[in-house]
Amino acid sequence: MKSKALGRNILEAEVTHISKHGFWLLLNKKEFFLSFEKFPWFKEASVSEILNVQWLQPRHLYWPDLDVDLTVESIEHPERYPLVAKSKT
Repeated sequence: MKSKALGRNILEAEVTHISKHGFWLLLNKKEFFLSFEKFPWFKEASVSEILNVQWLQPRHLYWPDLDVDLTVESIEHPERYPLVAKSKT
C-alpha cells in the first residue's frame, strides 16, 4: 500500500517581471526587487533560469539551474549580507 502525499506545497515563489536592472519576486503576497547589482549571480542568467525558483522552506529559496541558494532574509535585507563572491573576470 502506498501513501499519498497530503495537501500541497503552500510555499509559492513567482518571478513577476524581469528588467535589465533586476527582477521582481513574489513570496506570499509580498514582492521584492532583486537588483543585478546586489544579486550578481542572476545578471547573465537566462529568463528560464531565473523563472525556475523553488521555495523549499519558509526561509530558503533555490534556483537549481544556477545552483543559487538564498535566504529570504538576504533578499529582505541585502545590506546585512555583503557580497564575498568574486566575478570571473
